[in-house]
Amino acid sequence: MSESIEKTLNISTDARGVRTISLGRPDIHNAFDDSVIAELSGAFADADQDDKVRIVVLAAEGKSFSAGANLGWMKRMATYSYEENLTDANALAEMLRRLNFMSKPTIARVQGAAFGGAVGLVACCDMAVASERASFCLSEVKIGLIPATISPYVIAAMGQRAARRYFLTAERFKAQEAQALGLVSEVVEEAQLDEALENLIGALLGNSPQAVAQAKKLVADVAEREINSALIADTSERIAAIRVSEEGQEGLTAFLEKRQANWIQ
Repeated sequence: MSESIEKTLNISTDARGVRTISLGRPDIHNAFDDSVIAELSGAFADADQDDKVRIVVLAAEGKSFSAGANLGWMKRMATYSYEENLTDANALAEMLRRLNFMSKPTIARVQGAAFGGAVGLVACCDMAVASERASFCLSEVKIGLIPATISPYVIAAMGQRAARRYFLTAERFKAQEAQALGLVSEVVEEAQLDEALENLIGALLGNSPQAVAQAKKLVADVAEREINSALIADTSERIAAIRVSEEGQEGLTAFLEKRQANWIQ
C-alpha cells in the first residue's frame, strides 16, 4: 500500500486501486477552510486522472465526519468584500463539481456528524455508508447564511421537499432519516461500517471500469430529461458504442465462455 500525507488530508491507495481520501484534523472535528478545499480539489482531480485508481472513498478521522466551515475561516470571510467572497465561493463550488462529476465511483464513509458543507460532500458521492451515530445538519441559516454552493447536489440527493424543510429549519437529523431521504445509501452499526464499505467496494470491483464510468455519466446525462427522440437516439448510440468497445467485447465474451472478465483481480 502506498501512502502520503498532504497537510490536512491522509491519502492512500491500496493494491486494488481503492484510493481513500481522509479528512485528517479530528482535533477540530475535521472542519475545513479554503486551504482544505484547495487540497480536496487537487486530490479529487488527481484521483480522477490516475488510471490506477478504480474507486475513491471519502472518509474522516475521529468522532466527526466534518463540522463544516472552520471558525477561523468564517471570521476571515466576515471581513471579505463581495468580490473576495465570490472567489472563495467559486473555489468551493469547483471542489464540489470535481467530486460530483468524477469519472470513478465514489463512496462516502460517514462515521459521525456531518454539518453544513460536509452534507454537500456526502451528497456529491455516488453512495454513502453511515454509522448509526452519524447525524446531519444543514446549519447555514442559523448564522445568517444559506447552503448555496452545495444546494444542487443536496437537492438532487434528498429531494426538493426535504430540502425545503432542512434548509429552512437547520434541524439536526439522524442517519436513519438521511437514509430514508436518499442522502445515505446504508446505515449500519459503527463496528460494521468498514464491512459495509467493503461490500460496496467488492461489488464495484467486479464490474467493468469503463462501463462503471459510462453508467455514472449516463445517470447525470439522462436524469430528469424529457423522453423524446433525441434522448432515445442518444441512449441507443451509447449502448452500441460500448458493445463494440474493448471492455464490452471482453465482458460479453467472458459471460458466454462462463469465465471471469479480465478486470476482476
